[in-house]
Amino acid sequence: MKLQRILKALVVTALILPFVRPLLAFPQQEPAFPGVPTKVVVSVEPRHGKEVPTVRAEDVVVSQGKQHDKVLAWQPVETPEIGVQLFIFIDDSLSATEIGTKLNDIRDFINAQPANVLIGIGYMRNGTAVIAQNPTNDHAQAAKALRLTFGDGGSSPSPYFALQDLLKRWRQTNSAREVIMVTDGIDRFWDGFGLDDPYLNSVIDEAQRGGVVVNALYARGGGHFGHSPFRINWGQSYLSELADATGGEAYYLGNDTPPSFRPYFKDLTERMSHQFLLTLEAQPGKKSGFERIKLSTEVPNVELVTQRQVYVPTGS
Repeated sequence: MKLQRILKALVVTALILPFVRPLLAFPQQEPAFPGVPTKVVVSVEPRHGKEVPTVRAEDVVVSQGKQHDKVLAWQPVETPEIGVQLFIFIDDSLSATEIGTKLNDIRDFINAQPANVLIGIGYMRNGTAVIAQNPTNDHAQAAKALRLTFGDGGSSPSPYFALQDLLKRWRQTNSAREVIMVTDGIDRFWDGFGLDDPYLNSVIDEAQRGGVVVNALYARGGGHFGHSPFRINWGQSYLSELADATGGEAYYLGNDTPPSFRPYFKDLTERMSHQFLLTLEAQPGKKSGFERIKLSTEVPNVELVTQRQVYVPTGS
């Protein structure tokens, strides 16, 4: 009887095994089509506390819809092989009095960066990017390019026009690229309300297409909009949306310019020291366009922060 039960069990196992194997293998299936190598900057952040755990390439899971994209490379940005190009981009319509007291904060941040962080200086004026200094590892030279803002509120109809101009003129390299905007974020050109600002959406697309991380430091603007709580709140919301969509951070303290930028620069410096350039194999859709991605890891107490979506061309 015992032998019969064993034989029956073997027969049942043989019958169901062909159906079980495909189910077990399904989650590990490779994508049906070759992917497109795509680069994004990733910030490794602790969920709790200040200690940042170590994350290796094999710890990173990239989800695109229901499938997992292959991780091709995971490289620290603050290395000679990669490096960072960082633009400090200041709204020229901001009050010279308020920004003037923060110039030393900005200079100290510039001079504290390692040599593989190239610093550029630009100003937002009349919807365009006025470049005072192209990205350079001569940090003293970059610091000298800082100046007082003009402080004429009407000179910057939309900071998002100027940012888009900067991104379009910024030559893409193998380095990570980031921006620190100093602005009130108010779009004086758009007469609508809500987060569906077409100029904001357009510059988010441009930044995501180029893999550029945009960070923002809020500073109070001039003119009527500069003391309108309604407009100020929308400006801060736009900056938060821009930073969140591109994997950056937005900083503000109430409705006024913070007394010092130093705490924010300290946080940005810490973030950059735990950033990686991730090369993933993104899967194209039926036509060229943006594809949502999500990063995860089983490493405890870790959050992987990056842009929400990547641009994937077809036929590559």
